[in-house]
Amino acid sequence: MKSLEELRAIRERMQKQIDLRENSEDNIRVVVGMATCGIAAGARPVLTAFLEEVDRRYQPERVLLEYNGMWPIQILRDLKLPREWGLYQAIHVIDATTFEMYRTNMQSMIVDQVSEADMVLFNRCTPDMPLSGWKRSIRAVNRMCEIVFEDERGEELEVEDILPYSLDSDHLELEDDDYGIWYIDIQDHPERYEGKTVTFKAQAMTSMKLPKGTFIPGRNAMTCCVDDIRFFGFLCKYDRSRSLRKGEWVTVTAQIRWEHAAVYEGEGVVLYAQTVEKAEPPKDPLVYFR
Repeated sequence: MKSLEELRAIRERMQKQIDLRENSEDNIRVVVGMATCGIAAGARPVLTAFLEEVDRRYQPERVLLEYNGMWPIQILRDLKLPREWGLYQAIHVIDATTFEMYRTNMQSMIVDQVSEADMVLFNRCTPDMPLSGWKRSIRAVNRMCEIVFEDERGEELEVEDILPYSLDSDHLELEDDDYGIWYIDIQDHPERYEGKTVTFKAQAMTSMKLPKGTFIPGRNAMTCCVDDIRFFGFLCKYDRSRSLRKGEWVTVTAQIRWEHAAVYEGEGVVLYAQTVEKAEPPKDPLVYFR
């Protein structure tokens, strides 16, 4: 994947080439509309033929495709590319000045695009914007992408994680509203938490498919809309896991470790329960990453 510095260098180089082309009388601009009506009218085979001709004539090293943010990402997945072409990197650019409006009214569209991105770039950011909350929202949808914030001049901003609890103590007691923030931050910065103990309220998820003596305490989170509610939790080792009823609310106090677990197919957060007690559900059982 390209770093932000490499992408900026490419942008500057391509901008110079664009300036040269714009001053040329031989300019030819080809626009293929791929919206629903365009596809119905035969735009997809036209674009396929165009790309194959570009490949035949120029054998390009790199092709930059500016995708329409309003289109379903499935159109891009279904796009037939010339032989030996492939999608190398997907960068989702978000105008920070309109992000809240789109997130409020078109969450499913944003989730659809962000979930496939290798990098999410917020531009036109200002200091008064809730950047740390946006970062958590994106991280809840896509754990692997790089998240970058730029100000109105295109300068990269350092975004500090604002936590509602103190990391100075060896024992963290999470409020019900803090679970989502903790869930994201502990995966981004496991070194902050390893060896500490934590107390939080969660639902107990049990399954015969889990290793003996374990369960998963977690919470349901809404990353997009009601139809996109998912369960977020970590593996927890507990000798009396068989005594738990699936879905019951419990208060867990456990030591935090970062180690290999088969259910993760790699390393991740593993909790070692010290106490597991029955609890009343929180006022709002859902978690929000804001």
